[in-house]
Amino acid sequence: MAEHPNAAALRAAAERAEQSGDPMSGVDMLSDDIVWHEIGSDEPIRGKQALMERMSGLSEGGSITTETHDIVANDEHAVQLVTATATMGDRTLVYRTAEIYHMKDGKVTERWAFSDDTDRINRFFAGS
Repeated sequence: MAEHPNAAALRAAAERAEQSGDPMSGVDMLSDDIVWHEIGSDEPIRGKQALMERMSGLSEGGSITTETHDIVANDEHAVQLVTATATMGDRTLVYRTAEIYHMKDGKVTERWAFSDDTDRINRFFAGS
């Protein structure tokens, strides 16, 4: 059975991000009015421009790289299983997430992430 087009598009965007090391290289997959629910934040980031600004605002020396384990999708939703490695200065954190996407016309319109240890992620990015 062929992979669903939403899964194939997300997989291609993930491969670009993983190969380039730039998590925003897949920005073409995002709708202009994306709602991005970020781990550790009560309020989502609204809009592609605001998300790009947020991602470019990682502190100096900080980065997040990802490795996709799998992607499944249908016409309205997709789930990406990810292992992420975050680096901030000399500290590194490896964690796993399930990225859940709402899809419309081949674009991500909303995203939620659920992790294996949200508290540890929040502490890491807070610098503790």
